[in-house]
Amino acid sequence: MKPKVVLYFPSPQPLVDELASHFELTVFDKVTDSNRADFLAAARGADGLIGMGLPVKTEELRGAPRLKVIATVSTGYDAFDVAELTRNKVILMNLYDPLTETTADMAFALLMATGRRIVELDRKVRNGEWHKAAERAWFGLDIHGKTLGIVGMGRIGAAIARRGALGCGMSILYTARTPKAEAEAQLGARRCDLDELLRESDYVCLAVPLSGETKHLIGERELKLMKRTGILINIARGPVVDETALATALQDGTIYAAGLDVFEKEPLSMDSPLLKLENVTLAPHIGSATTETRNAMVAYAAESLIGYLCKGVSRNVVNPEALS
Repeated sequence: MKPKVVLYFPSPQPLVDELASHFELTVFDKVTDSNRADFLAAARGADGLIGMGLPVKTEELRGAPRLKVIATVSTGYDAFDVAELTRNKVILMNLYDPLTETTADMAFALLMATGRRIVELDRKVRNGEWHKAAERAWFGLDIHGKTLGIVGMGRIGAAIARRGALGCGMSILYTARTPKAEAEAQLGARRCDLDELLRESDYVCLAVPLSGETKHLIGERELKLMKRTGILINIARGPVVDETALATALQDGTIYAAGLDVFEKEPLSMDSPLLKLENVTLAPHIGSATTETRNAMVAYAAESLIGYLCKGVSRNVVNPEALS
């Protein structure tokens, strides 16, 4: 008898077929209010789940008699109550690498678009405001030769640093729990504390996971440490930044600009003060959103799920204590 699995993420048909060859598969392309009860019923009767995030509260899976594993199509797992899963002996497996380079591309795209004010000036061109050579009021900031501060030098942070150092000749500062010898040797990166990084960097890029320790890591105090010409880029998680404090800092010129792909509440509310500001570049959480990368992400998660339920092999387990 095949294990029962619920897939709740839009996936290419060949991958759906591959999962169906190993499992008794139930597919939800999207979980909405209209089918949430059906999804929950299927999930509570499944051996495994695969999708991005979790469209129900983790505790709603409590007592699911068969559920053994969830493979999330993401590196972040803040959508899950990991302690709750562990108590119920359900392991959570996340991704290791398929989205690293694509997310780093997005971070650098935001950095360059914000520094050179591309989106803001695009609007001016479309509105018919371009009548002569660009005036000083339309000037942006250089990127090459500046200092790039990476908050969280994991795989994505290192990939962003590589783009800055090797592509634009930027000096690299970083924060991390442990020294990163490879980045220091190859990129000339220097490890420092957060306050020094904020004071010295021209561009600050956030690449840390969301946790109790990193929630509102960047708030009013931290923003005031940045240069008035400083630019903040967030491709981590929205709650890493105090959004209210950031809006104020952008309004009063405490910092020059920000580029954001993530927000405290998503989708971004239409009454957000960020929408009224010219000096912020906004993207709808698309760090890994390319066709190639999303397909690779689902394939990686599927391989993890097949490996565990069919072969007893686990990888990238967030809560290994659930295995004991």
